[in-house]
Amino acid sequence: MLWPVKKVTWKVILAVSTFSLFNTSSAFAEVAIVVHPSNASSFDQKHIKKIFLGKAKSFSNGRSAILISTSSKDPVTDEFNKKVIGKSSSQVKAYWSKILFTGKGTPPQEMGSASDVIAAVASNPDAIGYVDASAISDTVKVVATF
Repeated sequence: MLWPVKKVTWKVILAVSTFSLFNTSSAFAEVAIVVHPSNASSFDQKHIKKIFLGKAKSFSNGRSAILISTSSKDPVTDEFNKKVIGKSSSQVKAYWSKILFTGKGTPPQEMGSASDVIAAVASNPDAIGYVDASAISDTVKVVATF
């Protein structure tokens, strides 16, 4: 009589373990910060954070930065916000709502996919964006990974 209960318990444990494994795999995505290949500016996490929060409006070469991001629904956006900005996606959204309301800046332009981000950055020497590192192509330059 106890065997069916143990069998069900084993299946439940296996299902939960498998779900946990697949559910956390996206949390370990490596985020790549990309710019146009001609951009020779220097980049560190502090400056990248300032650029993506609108606190720094230009690169070290003096050119204005155009911010490109993946969709807010893309898991890489959550990773970027956590690893680079140091805030949750909801905190970043609230931050940009305040900045927009006060007229002090414009949030990154959201693209529908990593390939759209790469295409936008590759076509504009002033663009900076981020994508999952696995999506990188040779049309952009990776300046940092997190």
